[in-house]
This record gives sequence, C-alpha cells and structure tokens, in this order.
Amino acid sequence: MPATSANLGPAFDCAGLALTCHDVLEFTVAPAGLAVEVTGVGAGELPTDETHLVVRAFRAACADLGWSPTGLRVVAENGIPQGRGMGSSAAAVVAGVLGAWGLCPDVETIDLDEVLRLATELEGHPDNVAACLLGGATLSWMTADGARADRLTVHPDVVPVLLVPDATLSTHLARGLLPDVVPHGDAAFTAGRAALLVHALTTEPALLLEATEDRLHQRQRAEAMPASLALVDRLRAAGHAAVVSGAGPTVLTLAQGPAAAQEVAGLTPPGWTVLPVEVDTSGARVLAGRPQVSSR
Repeated sequence: MPATSANLGPAFDCAGLALTCHDVLEFTVAPAGLAVEVTGVGAGELPTDETHLVVRAFRAACADLGWSPTGLRVVAENGIPQGRGMGSSAAAVVAGVLGAWGLCPDVETIDLDEVLRLATELEGHPDNVAACLLGGATLSWMTADGARADRLTVHPDVVPVLLVPDATLSTHLARGLLPDVVPHGDAAFTAGRAALLVHALTTEPALLLEATEDRLHQRQRAEAMPASLALVDRLRAAGHAAVVSGAGPTVLTLAQGPAAAQEVAGLTPPGWTVLPVEVDTSGARVLAGRPQVSSR
C-alpha cells in the first residue's frame, strides 16, 4: 500500500499522488478469533484488536460481500508515517477492503470500482484512497453511485520530495479550521489553478509553481502548522512547487529534476526529515490471489 499526498495545492479533496513509501500487510483466514501483529511504524502504539483500522475496513468489506470468515490473522509491516498527511489511514482502509476481496471465496476477481466505492465511504473522501488504489496521480469525484477516479501519468521530470516534521496533526482538527464559506474570487482562482495542475503534472512541469497555488485551504489551517506554512513559503520563494501534503503537517515539493530535489533538501531546516521518494505507478498490489479488475 503506497503512501499518498492529497490536494497537491489547489485540487482540494479531488487529487492525489501515490508515493514509494509503503505498508505491507498479510491476511490469513484463521480457524477462529483475531490476531493482529504490527511492526515498523506504530508498533506498540496501534491497537491489535477489532478497533484496528485495517480490521474495521476488512469487516466492512466482508459485510458488503456477505461473507463471514471463521477467523482472521493480520500481519502489518508499516512504513508510512502516521498523522502527518501522508495517507496512512487511506492505506489502512484500502488494505482492509482489498484483503477481504482477496480472501472471499465467493468472488473470482477484485473489482477496483467497488473497492474504491467502499474505501471512500469508510475514509470520507476519495482523494487519498484513489491514489493509493490506482497509483500515479489521480483525479477523483463523487457521483450519485459513489466515488469515481481516473489515473494520470506524471511527467518523468517531476521528482517528489517529502519533508516530514516530528510533530503530528489530526486530520479532523485540520478540517475543523476550514471556513464553511469562501469568497467567489478565491473559488474561481483555485478552480483555475486545479485545471492547470493537470497540465503541469502530465505535460509541462515548468508550470507547477503557478499550478500549485491555492487560496482554499492551506492558509486557513496555518495556525495548526505554522512551521509547515513557513517552509512552504521558503521553498516557493526559491522557485519550488511546495504544498502542504494532505491535511499536513508534512510538506510535499514537486521538484523539477534531481538537482532541484537536492536544492529542496538543502533548504530544509533542522528538525525535518527529508524523504526523497518516487511516484508509485502501480498503486496497491495484491501479491498473491485474485487479479484486480475495473468495471469501467
């Protein structure tokens, strides 16, 4: 399950990017009961009972499929930092839903459209789960029948760099800082930049600095992560397309080439971890079991 960065500046709740930082999970139907083992990030901190998010997502998918396994064993090797705007909860939800589809004896293939629909219901919005599931950059939207998403191929010159602080931030808290109403001018500005973002990501990376400008959500949450916004400003002043990753406080920079990525690292202050990652083009992968298909 790849980490993901959502919003990418102006595309609030509708764009995401899959990144090469992963959680790896193994699901086994057991004779009875529940066993959860966690190593890596969150070991000794995450619950190992029915309240574990992966287990909750697995149970929800089982209910959706009309299947009740006798027991369950989950082994999680976590690499995605939690509470930092890198899609750890989306990865957990997608893993749980895919695990149920992969083990259910009543299905022959994994329907990615149905996985996306349920994962979005559980997560609350589709941007991170779509990127985690499909890989690459994704655009997602809601319809009367649930979430939909499509994948974009990111230009090879785009080099993502994650700048991760020691502090964490609750997504619920960050969302609570957003106003219910925004000025029409800010909405129009952000819509234009979101449209430009698609072109910049896929075809013209030189436009990424302008394409990642936002008036909808980042400044509104500054009081919860002032250091993140200060770093975004510092990097953007130097010409780098830096944004808050998801709800923060991690900062994502879409650098133009390896040299620019090195410059970003050099501009990062002490107390931040620089994670030079790549775009994960595969998305969530089931390493054994049923093939994954989309009904589209």
